[in-house]
Order: sequence, then C-alpha cells, then structure tokens
Amino acid sequence: MEASARLREVPPYPFIRWDRACRAAAERGLDVIRLDIGDPDLDPPYAAIDALCIAAREPNAHRYPSGRGTQHLREAVCAYYLRRFNVELDPETQIVPLLGSKEGIVNLCLAHLDERDLALIPDPGYAPYVRGTRLAGAESALFPIVEERGFLPNLRAIPSEVADRASILWLNYPNNPTGACADIEFLTEAVAFAREHNLLLCHDAPYADVAYDGYVPPSVLEVPGAFDVAVEFNSISKTFNMAGWRVGMAVGRSDALALLAQLKSNVDSGIPLPIQAAAAQALSTGPEWIATRNGIYRERLSMLVDAIRCAGLDAQLPRATFYLWIRLPSGMASEPSALRLLEATGVSVTPGTFFGPSGEGYLRISATTSTQTIAEAARRLGSTAKEWMPKDQSSAEIDFERS
Repeated sequence: MEASARLREVPPYPFIRWDRACRAAAERGLDVIRLDIGDPDLDPPYAAIDALCIAAREPNAHRYPSGRGTQHLREAVCAYYLRRFNVELDPETQIVPLLGSKEGIVNLCLAHLDERDLALIPDPGYAPYVRGTRLAGAESALFPIVEERGFLPNLRAIPSEVADRASILWLNYPNNPTGACADIEFLTEAVAFAREHNLLLCHDAPYADVAYDGYVPPSVLEVPGAFDVAVEFNSISKTFNMAGWRVGMAVGRSDALALLAQLKSNVDSGIPLPIQAAAAQALSTGPEWIATRNGIYRERLSMLVDAIRCAGLDAQLPRATFYLWIRLPSGMASEPSALRLLEATGVSVTPGTFFGPSGEGYLRISATTSTQTIAEAARRLGSTAKEWMPKDQSSAEIDFERS
C-alpha cells in the first residue's frame, strides 16, 4: 500500500530503528542496558495512583470526556503554575490539556502552519518540532545551538528575512538533548524577538522540575508580555514519573490555544476521566517529593559522569534534565560510535544525530533506569573505553541497517 505524500515526507521515528538494534543485540546474547530513552523508571506520587483508582469507580467515569479537560484538571494546572512560577492562568482560555506534550506539539503545527510556511527550529532539538512541521506541509529553518554558547541560540544571527517569513519559533529549556538551561534574561530576549518578527514563540518545558543543586528553571510566561506571543508546553511525564499516562498541557496565548483546541476536537476525544483525576492530584504534589526524586537522578548522573571521565571523555553534571550530552573525540561519528558501544558493552545510548545534523559527534545518555543498573552501566563504560573508542575510525565503521 502506498503511503501518502505527507507521510513520505516524514522518515520513521529514529528510536524505532534503534529499538530494533537493541533487540537484535539482546538476541545475540548481550545483556542490554537501555540508557537511550528518557523514560522515567521511578514511581509516580502514590496519591495520584490512589486518585486514579477512586475516580475509576465513580459513576460515568468511563464515558467520553470533554476535549477541553475537566474543570478540576484545568484548575490544578492553574494552581501549579501559580505555585511554581507565580504565573496566573485563566482556566477557560489559557489552558489546553493534551494527550502528552508530543501530541500537542505536532497538532499545534497542524493548527498554525500551511504549505510553504516556515518554522524556526533549534538544531539539535526534539524531533517532533521538525516532523510536525513536515506533516503540516511547511518548511523548517534550523538554527544552531552550539556548545560554545552553552547551547543557547544567537537569535540575532537568524537573518531578518528568514525571521520575518517564519510563523513559529521553537525553544526548549531545560533542553533535550543537551541538558542546557536558559535564564529569564534569555527568555526575555526570545519574547522580544518573537514580538519583533510576529512569531508564535513555542517554549517546550517538560523538564522544568527536573533540576539540581538549587537551580529553579523559569517559565517563559514569567516574562512580562509573554502571553501576547508565547505558548508553553508542559507535561506530567517527567515531573511526576508518569510518561505512560499521556497527560500534558499547553498554556499561554489564548487565541493560539483556541486554534489548537479546535484542531484537537477533530482528532481526539480527550483524556480519560480517571487519568485526568490522577493528573490533577499529581500537580498538587509538594516540592519535597520532587526534591527527593531529583536527588536520585543526581546520584545516577554523577556515577555516569565519573565513568565517562574514566573513559577519557569530558562530562559535566547538568543543572537540569536527566541527560548527559557527551562530545566524542574529533572524527568519531555518532551512530557508528553508539553501535560500537552497544556491541562492546551492551550499554545503549542515543546517537546525537537523532536530534538533528548538529548532533553529529555527540551521544546522549539518560539516567532513567534503576540506580543499581546505572552502576553496572557505569562500570562497563569506564572499563571498556578502548573497545568502543578506537583511534582508527576508518576500519571501525558499522552498518546501522544490519541491526
């Protein structure tokens, strides 16, 4: 059967083929440790699970929900944003509940972009920014985020004629895949840039509560005037270890959200009611729970940093996210190196090229498996560096497709 022209424009999601490589390695007898996907392994708040169970027994709990989300969930989002960011939201016009923020990102592209429109997208960056743009028939203009600038873009380096033609500007801080953070001064600059060029600023912030050593990531909506130009995406996936529950939110500029809600009303029927109840309960979780959870991630990341340094590579503990973004020695390509690491150690990490052309020469490592397993992965990484980092790259290429 022929794929549509629209689908032919979008290659298969890279983690699907990486999963095949990992399964093939396991079938060959390797004990594979998955440090490639950012899928929290720790438990959600127990109160959220209890709320789910209680709500599932309520009358009418299993009927169609409202696509707008329950009043209870929208008010919980308001309370969370006020408590966490000191940002006031209107639950009627400034919140759209999502089936996870990934869905919302793609659907926002479909709601706001036409053929030959342009979206400004960071490179490296989260794949759905580009893929949602392609599905909408629009074009992507990639702008680099580079190590020398702390993986913050130089927005003023984007040519004025490109910025003026664009409709959307994507930003993501704390950043996936690099772990970089943006302060309120940078976000203020981004709001001004969006206003100057009539852009919808889309800030993707699902890691805002995965932070260490007293760092508190800001929301773009803290910037005065941001509600005129910005939509922020957030999620319970990373904050509350509930990735599989598929609940997120888009908040901010009301007319942009109205179009997203209109689009979604045609393609989904909303979040199941018991899951909305659980999400609302999760959003009321206190900072002590989050601090304890973040302490576990920090311990894991520290173990991995030590192992990577033992392997002869530079690694720094990030201020936020549960990722390490590791630069390879000059001449080492990301995918062959990641496959070589998998074959030599059984440790699976993500090739940087999965996040765009500027990811070449990097690997992303996630700390979302048990601390005991992280310790074993760290042992393997530190003790086998010579096996997966050969000096002669020309004789060490691996055919990705064979896996």
